[in-house]
Amino acid sequence: MASIGDVARAAGVSNATVSRAMSGRGAVSDDAREKVRAAARALGYVASASAASLSTGRSVNIGILTPVINRWFFTEVIRGAQEELAHHGYDVTLYTLGTEMSQRTRMMDDFIRRGRVDAFIAIEVPLTPDEVRGLHALNKPVIGVGGAISGVRTISIDDTEVVRIGMQHLLDLGHTSIGFIGGKDDDVDAFNVASTRRKTYESTLRQAGIPLLPGMMEFGDFTIPSGHVAAKKLLTSPNPPRAIIAASDEMAFGAIMAARELGVSIPNELSIVGIDGHDLAEFFSLTTVDQNPVQQGRTAATILLDEILPHRSETIDINTALPVTLVQRSSTARR
Repeated sequence: MASIGDVARAAGVSNATVSRAMSGRGAVSDDAREKVRAAARALGYVASASAASLSTGRSVNIGILTPVINRWFFTEVIRGAQEELAHHGYDVTLYTLGTEMSQRTRMMDDFIRRGRVDAFIAIEVPLTPDEVRGLHALNKPVIGVGGAISGVRTISIDDTEVVRIGMQHLLDLGHTSIGFIGGKDDDVDAFNVASTRRKTYESTLRQAGIPLLPGMMEFGDFTIPSGHVAAKKLLTSPNPPRAIIAASDEMAFGAIMAARELGVSIPNELSIVGIDGHDLAEFFSLTTVDQNPVQQGRTAATILLDEILPHRSETIDINTALPVTLVQRSSTARR
């Protein structure tokens, strides 16, 4: 079995450089890191996590807290964080808190307090003051993704801005009959995402001098089937909209499918905008406001690495609003 010395000789560096490159801790140039990793792969060398933990007091492991994992947004944030952490030699432990308080309490009290991780990323988890105090008592850095948490460093997008961008795009195209497919205020709404997006839709119409007519809003649960049902209600109403903005890309996909079933031409008779930047948005030719959840995950991981690794310089503000981008495709057209 290859040793750290074998890797050092093959890469032409010191044992200490090998240790830093493999663990992700300490200053190592990108060139040296790649040489070490190439030599380690060739020799079949794997650094011992347990040995590193004993010598440094760290587990080389990051805990990710999330309510669910079967939604696109969560998996993308996790992917971005995991890719960034893996690049620096860190493993990831996923803690799915679920929606039942008893399961969440058990996870927080039993599993998380075992101290097997060096830091935590909380994705769309509205940590309570008691939970925040408990995590801080472990002396482990914590970063929140998805909304502000008192006492915790956070990153998020501006849920008002994403709707304004999508609405402004439709208004610029001359649309005045705009329907809305939103999320229910109490569904997957840890940080009032659904209510904020709905209220922004309403306020943007008012600011444009467009009355909010009855039957122009329907609601789903951020999934394709719920968007399909909601869009059918809008499009078969006595006064169907000429444009729809959906609070998620998946609900927009459902709206596109409903329009096709009803023989409504997109974009000639109906323009549709989504919010997310979903992987399938290009397949559906959907115009969307891209919130880039993979980058959200990478940014969260970068913040933690800034706190954990002494050689890195901290460059990110305590509450970071991440940029979003309108990606225009053929689901929207001038009225």
